[in-house]
Amino acid sequence: MLNRPPSPIAQMMPEGALVGLYYPVGDEAPSLGWARWLVENDRRIALPAFESRESPMEFRAWNDPFVDDELAISPWGGLQPDRTGEALIPDLVVVPLIAFTERGERLGQGGGHYDRWLQANPQVRAIGLAWDCQIADALPIEDHDRHLDAVVTPTRIYQGNE
Repeated sequence: MLNRPPSPIAQMMPEGALVGLYYPVGDEAPSLGWARWLVENDRRIALPAFESRESPMEFRAWNDPFVDDELAISPWGGLQPDRTGEALIPDLVVVPLIAFTERGERLGQGGGHYDRWLQANPQVRAIGLAWDCQIADALPIEDHDRHLDAVVTPTRIYQGNE
């Protein structure tokens, strides 16, 4: 299920939809299979981009997930699209995580980038990609934390947003 969006999740991304993804780093669940499937199936994709470490996260178009040529090193050390492109608001975002609960609670890297972006864009659905071992019974959740609509692991889809 990490090679392409499973059918129930793919149905949330109609043709022509703009999907915000992340470029995986370290042990994060892989998202590149999803990126390639989305482009091959008439969806557009965007990745997080930062002007500086102090600037808010934005999404910018990534047109060809089969090559990394148009990506640059972000202020945080990951890969991001060229910052000259227009900032976009995806219809749905796929987010990385450190841990999650069956209820869709998410623990991120601690920078709050996705939390702030999702708070500013409450209409955008959020899906987590994770390894099965990242599930937790409980997480330290704060008032501003938003539940995910679903979390996809290699073996299961957890419906969240409770």
